[in-house]
Amino acid sequence: MTYTIAINVMPLKDLLDPQGKAVLGGLHNLGLNNVQDVRIGKRITMLVEADNEGAALQAGEEAAKKLLANQVMEQFEVSILQ
Repeated sequence: MTYTIAINVMPLKDLLDPQGKAVLGGLHNLGLNNVQDVRIGKRITMLVEADNEGAALQAGEEAAKKLLANQVMEQFEVSILQ
């Protein structure tokens, strides 16, 4: 069976996010002063051939750990899209 996997990668909460700070400043310049914080990350989607959802999620976890996320600076979450 083929599953669509989503991997969301975000900077760790304790680390500075320069892109997020730049976007926050831009939003404030546009008058959107009610926005308090912005964090910029990335979303990767993959089609995975697997026997079941668990195996598909495991493939996504392995891809994130080995290539898609820098675990020193980023956290990730893997899910199956419906």
